[in-house]
Amino acid sequence: MLHVRQLAKRHGAGPDATPVFAQVDLSVAPGEFVAIVGESGVGKSTLLNCLAGLDAASAGTVHVLDTDLGALDEAAQAHFRRRHLGFVFQAFHVLPHLSVAQNVALPLMLLGVPRAQQAARVAQELAAVGLNDLGERLPQQLSGGQLQRVALARALVHRPALILADEPTGNLDPETADRVMRLLADQTRQHGAACVMVTHSAAAASHADRVLRLTATGMHTEGGHG
Repeated sequence: MLHVRQLAKRHGAGPDATPVFAQVDLSVAPGEFVAIVGESGVGKSTLLNCLAGLDAASAGTVHVLDTDLGALDEAAQAHFRRRHLGFVFQAFHVLPHLSVAQNVALPLMLLGVPRAQQAARVAQELAAVGLNDLGERLPQQLSGGQLQRVALARALVHRPALILADEPTGNLDPETADRVMRLLADQTRQHGAACVMVTHSAAAASHADRVLRLTATGMHTEGGHG
């Protein structure tokens, strides 16, 4: 589902360029959940942006579904992201003026899915994350854990091939974080998606199938979790 080869990122150009990371190799299979940890400032979020084509890598390649993201122009990249990628962020990024159901439906709206199909898919996804009775509520009426489950439902509603999660439990208490992580892991496997999460939390990383450490000189295995 995801194949990364010799990915590198530098800020600036020429001899004054500042290296962020280099020699990153990564492959993630359908249904596999990989956590990436690393020191603050090593570029974990930058790596996710490179995997999504939101930030151009300085070297190397990223293939999602056998598509080389670096070979696509900006418009084609945007269309590819909309169709095949799902994002979960620490800050939730839900739209306050839309209801829970409308927030979850956004990826389907952008893809032009018919309204009746949207409603059915949204209802299914809200039920999967335990929010089936809250579709008409506004985000400000929800707790942080509920908002993160809204974000998770939105990331999965269009059945993406690749889910990218950036510190998804950073704003949650430990008990709520554990529930969200179990949902993320279970939904990834049920949908047959590949999931890459960056986190500083050992508890969050423990839910992954593999834990990798990002360093300035590549990716290294931390350990496995079943």
